[in-house]
Amino acid sequence: MDVRSAIKQAQEHDLDLVEVAPGAQPPVCRIMDYGKYRYQQSKKHSSKQRTITVKEIKVRPQINEHDLLFKIKNIRKFLEHGDKAKITMMFRGREIVHASIAQKVFARILEEFSQAANIEQPAKMEGNRMTMVLGPK
Repeated sequence: MDVRSAIKQAQEHDLDLVEVAPGAQPPVCRIMDYGKYRYQQSKKHSSKQRTITVKEIKVRPQINEHDLLFKIKNIRKFLEHGDKAKITMMFRGREIVHASIAQKVFARILEEFSQAANIEQPAKMEGNRMTMVLGPK
């Protein structure tokens, strides 16, 4: 079909004449709604990006070994899924005076994830909490 009749037919249907394959002989064109096509392409590209969520695990300075292992297992599951893990140590009352105990717990967690995770944010005090963020490698 010649170009003028194709343009006329596209205008009759309130659509656009879009060149699909300019390298072909003769060039291939399609009658379509170009705005809708661009919208669908942008949606297709944006859906491929995975959103990384931050999962939070709360621990206490006086945590038992078994409980800590259970929390570590959950952190490992989050990291394998591709999410970040935020570990929050909450202090009550005079526990905040013994920050060295909390440092030992965080050191134990870091020891477990030295190969499996990146430290996004090292352990840092924020009020009566100490937080650390681990990201997947």
